Amino acid sequence: MKKVGIFYGSDGGNTQSACRKIMEALGEENAVLQDIAKSSKEDVLKFDNLILASSTYGSGELQDDWDRILDQFSPSDFGSKVIALVGMGDQDTYSDTYCDCLFYLYEKTKEATIIGQTKADGYDFGDSKAIINGEFIGLALDEDNQDDLTDSRIREWVENIKPQFQ
Repeated sequence: MKKVGIFYGSDGGNTQSACRKIMEALGEENAVLQDIAKSSKEDVLKFDNLILASSTYGSGELQDDWDRILDQFSPSDFGSKVIALVGMGDQDTYSDTYCDCLFYLYEKTKEATIIGQTKADGYDFGDSKAIINGEFIGLALDEDNQDDLTDSRIREWVENIKPQFQ
């Protein structure tokens, strides 16, 4: 398996922490963890396998560091990539925009082979742009209301995506 570039945008640290756990589950020899705030377009595109992770802010916005860099990319930049997405959100306070950050990452990367869709079972939210065909378009995590499920969700998700990275 080629190395997986894990790029995250995090202000409060929850997304960074989740990505560390993802890297450990993949095996540290198989992944590189990078803060998108300290990364360039070239840093991202040098990987064939990517995990892109963001927190959802305000009423469904993408994390600021991602918001600043994502416009530098075109969907065709990701055409030959295998990409998994991770979103952090708050199902209680922001029930109508839960993990909408996934949608914005997906819109920019949808020409890639997108892996890691997850069922919405076990979540309690009102609405999300991140639901396509009845599933989240990536791994949805809620450290505010379901932090007790984070580790098991990460383990299961990584086991599902790991064989799909070449």
